[in-house]
This record gives sequence, structure tokens and C-alpha cells, in this order.
Amino acid sequence: MVAFNPVDSFGRTSQVLNLVAKRQKLLTQNIANVDTPGYVRQDLDFATCLGNASGPLETKLSKEMGTTSIVQQGTAEGVNVADELIGMQENSLIYTMATRRMSNVISMMKTVVNVGR
Repeated sequence: MVAFNPVDSFGRTSQVLNLVAKRQKLLTQNIANVDTPGYVRQDLDFATCLGNASGPLETKLSKEMGTTSIVQQGTAEGVNVADELIGMQENSLIYTMATRRMSNVISMMKTVVNVGR
């Protein structure tokens, strides 16, 4: 059985939340530049960013997001707003999952502190 390490869980979940924020920024930039000639869309790949993280949250994200470069650039054909909105919905789901995980980690940390009194 693997022991729960709240510091590792807190750090990894915090990293996922930072990646979600970074991806959201890229997606909104893509939408903002929908009419910019020659603009190439950008996206973030969670699997590559998380690297060798092996927790359940990171493993699930890696399987869902696939493996490509950290910031992907699309073709110069332009930005498809519908695809960007779908990306924002995916990002929202990942955010919800990560915030729930963070809440659980904090609850476990509170329990450990209260039991130790």
C-alpha cells in the first residue's frame, strides 16, 4: 500500500491547476486572434507537461490528452472557434476535477492535524 503524502499531492494538484490556467490563456488568445491573418493556434498538452507524474489525476490526464509537444501550433489555416470552445469545456472539466482533488487533499491534511492534537 502506498502511503498518502499530502505535500506531493498538494504540489501535483497545484501544478495541474497552473497548467489549466495556462491552457485557458492560450485558448482565449486563439479566439481573440480568430481574424488575425497568419495567426497559428496554440495549445498545451497536459501529458507532456506532467511528464513522469504517476498519481491517479496525472495518469488520467495523460491518457485523455495524449502525448505531443508542450505548446502545439496548428496550421496557418486559422482558428476554428468551435474547436476552441470545446477545448475550453475540456479545460473546465479538468479544472473541476483538480479543484475537487485539492479540496480532498486539504481535508485529509486537516484530519491529520486534528488527529495529531
